[in-house]
Amino acid sequence: MYKNELIAELGLRALIKEDFINHRKDLTLPGFRALAVYRYGTWARSRRSYPVRACFSAIHLFLARFVRNYYGIELYYTANIGRRLHIGHQSGIVVHEYATIGDDCVIRQGVTLGIGGLQRGETGREHAPMIGNRVDFGVGAVIIGKVTIGDDVNIGPNVVILTDIKSNSTVMASPPRVLSRSILARPDMEPEICKSNLECNSTSGGI
Repeated sequence: MYKNELIAELGLRALIKEDFINHRKDLTLPGFRALAVYRYGTWARSRRSYPVRACFSAIHLFLARFVRNYYGIELYYTANIGRRLHIGHQSGIVVHEYATIGDDCVIRQGVTLGIGGLQRGETGREHAPMIGNRVDFGVGAVIIGKVTIGDDVNIGPNVVILTDIKSNSTVMASPPRVLSRSILARPDMEPEICKSNLECNSTSGGI
């Protein structure tokens, strides 16, 4: 039997209602559906009676596979997900089976919370990411390994995090390089890095 503290404290109905409101009261949103299936899975595996638990768990397994294969959102029932998680868009979202996510977080498409093969043979909860409260994940953000993210952290798009992040921080990827248009016209030229868009426009004859 699996025990989930939120399910035990608030109950399945209250948590799903809260997630429903947090997803603009739209039953069709993939994020809400994925969370509802996750909440149901944690509830199903907390039933005391083995026959009841086995029956409800089989239903959850079918629903979880549908959410993973159709919406591209993988949430294991063993993950510790807090209240009012908002999943903004579908596709490419993977949360490790032992990851921990706090309250009022936002996850967008392409976000991965996992171990990623960095710790071979170490797959328990103590080796998975731990996310604080009110953390906002940008598109394509990746959190790998035994990483702790503090509260009120903003993580930009396509950021790969391998170390702990303190609370009240903003993490951004390296800024992109701006290249002049002459490179597109003459591939044999050495890359010319411009310091500003204005400089690129002037070297390439303007827009």
